[in-house]
Amino acid sequence: MSFTRREFLNDTAMALAATSLSTLAPGGLFAGTTNKRKFSAGEKIVVGLIGAKNMGYYNLENALKQPNVACGGICDIDDSILNKRIDDVSKLQGKAPTAYKDYRKLIDNKDIDAVIIGTPDHWHCLPFIYACQAGKEIYAEKPLANSIAECDLMVKAARKYNRVVQVGQQQRSGDHFKGAIDFIKAGNIGQLRKVNIWGNFNYGIGQLKVPDEPVPAGVDFDTWLGPAPKRSFNKTRFHGSWRMFWDYGGGLLTDWGVHLLDMGLWAKDVKDLPLSVTATGGNFSFPDHAHETFDTMDVSYQLPDFTINWQHAAGLQSGPYGRSYGLAFVGNNASLVIDRDTWELFPEWDNELKKTKVPAMPKQTSKGSHETHMQNFLDCIKTRKDPNCPIENGRLVAMYAHMGNIALRTKSRLVWDAQRNNFGSNAAANALITPTYRQPWELPKI
Repeated sequence: MSFTRREFLNDTAMALAATSLSTLAPGGLFAGTTNKRKFSAGEKIVVGLIGAKNMGYYNLENALKQPNVACGGICDIDDSILNKRIDDVSKLQGKAPTAYKDYRKLIDNKDIDAVIIGTPDHWHCLPFIYACQAGKEIYAEKPLANSIAECDLMVKAARKYNRVVQVGQQQRSGDHFKGAIDFIKAGNIGQLRKVNIWGNFNYGIGQLKVPDEPVPAGVDFDTWLGPAPKRSFNKTRFHGSWRMFWDYGGGLLTDWGVHLLDMGLWAKDVKDLPLSVTATGGNFSFPDHAHETFDTMDVSYQLPDFTINWQHAAGLQSGPYGRSYGLAFVGNNASLVIDRDTWELFPEWDNELKKTKVPAMPKQTSKGSHETHMQNFLDCIKTRKDPNCPIENGRLVAMYAHMGNIALRTKSRLVWDAQRNNFGSNAAANALITPTYRQPWELPKI
């Protein structure tokens, strides 16, 4: 079923939902719940999926691999995707979940205990906060949101309504990265002085430019745009490449950068924002491809006792140490280089002792961590504990990524003013903290 804009606005319950999201206070659609229900060992957890094309559905598949988990509903604005995923899940669990074109109706389903948010980034905040109000637990894809202000609101909502939230930075749940981080924390590379991070991917240049075209049949494009500005339909800004446009995403830095920056911060258990952020780069290549986010970029994060450096060159698929992406933790005694497949040690040479400062070691190999990350989320629904990537960590890393983009977009050195919750006197940077929502959607207030 699809809604025209007139039908949408004339639907009383849905119109109330759209407007009440701006208040999130008693008297709105939901007064909110602080329910902390515990599930018994054999009790089934029913999950719903909002945004079903790629990672959202992959996350749902991982959830359904766990015992006593069922899918009660799937929401997507594209009929072709929605119908396929309904069919896919029907085959997996022997029963069809309910199909939705409006996320609020899925969240209103009292049989659903938890939701997975797998939408484009600009659509993370609203369903997240609505789900918090409705008493749902939430698995939210990364980056947490498409702006700093939305990240802050989501943290406030999660804590106000006492929700269990796992952010989809799954490397926090795998032995591979944890083993490398523990190795560093044990002092095996000596003093950690800097972390160099890179991510070179072909998809970062977007798709070849094509003319606008009519909205495909079965696609509710107005709802897909949601709070973003009204635009004509162009497939280069839609499935598969929306993240290369500022209204919907933040390019490679908020996509892969969030995963990898998270590991750089984990090495020293960083909980604070950087002292300063600087960036260089621009859109230098592939003028025949449609993208607004930067194809070439270097960002430097100054921390109290080390630095983190991010770089990417979209359209390339090679990089340092023969890896298209990865991290190099540079210590006085060795550098540890890691990606999702392997990590290895590059010891420094001791000129006096005529040997390496630390022993060589064999290359370490990896197992995937997506399923264990979902399993951790489901376990925490039962225990009410914070998952491996709680919302505060999702916010922190998303802010690092957004700050890198803002530094280059404004061509300025950024310093965060914690008292004012902005970039001080930097008006251009401050203007990029909070998005302007298109009516009838309104930025929530907590």
